Amino acid sequence: MNQPQTLHAGYLRVKRVFDVVGALTLLVLLSWLLLLLALAVLLLEGRPVLFVQERPGRGGRLFKLYKFRTMRLAPEGQTAVEDTATDTARLTRFGRDLRATGLDELPELFNILKGDMSFVGPRPLLPEYLPLYSEEQAHRHDVRPGLTGLAQARGRNLLSWEERFAADVEYVQNASFGLDLRILAATVELVLRGRGAEAEGRPTSEPFNGNK
Repeated sequence: MNQPQTLHAGYLRVKRVFDVVGALTLLVLLSWLLLLLALAVLLLEGRPVLFVQERPGRGGRLFKLYKFRTMRLAPEGQTAVEDTATDTARLTRFGRDLRATGLDELPELFNILKGDMSFVGPRPLLPEYLPLYSEEQAHRHDVRPGLTGLAQARGRNLLSWEERFAADVEYVQNASFGLDLRILAATVELVLRGRGAEAEGRPTSEPFNGNK
């Protein structure tokens, strides 16, 4: 796959400045909301308030992702992939509302500020998926993962894994500020309409088990 011209160092530096300024601005403006949600999670769900999990970022390097916790704690010894079988039972009513609005993702602003993520890019998935990607799909890690991405703008969890990965690679091939703005606008529209937060019949997608 040819590397897109938009991924040159100058583009990434400018995008990084936008990410830092945007994350700082939103953290200041939404600090009251972050505190309110943290208190709500603490009162309704208990500790810990944050869901922290290692995810692969640019180049496959692992980082700790921060989200508001939306599920009851998994039984001790269960892995993240195994947990997906009991997502429906573990997801709380408050957690479902948080996911539908996307507010559970707000702590990822700290990931953006730290440089782990960007506002727009392929969503960070589980480390267990890294060896399962095809050579083309692995290019989704050529850029920083995003708070939202082209796959999310096209339907979030309503898309199949193949459709999501194709959208991720399409983004890497065509990344630009104009595309980023269109993705952000489309994501806001989807969230406001409440579409795509859940896959058919379950709160999250089936785990990715490799290409057929």
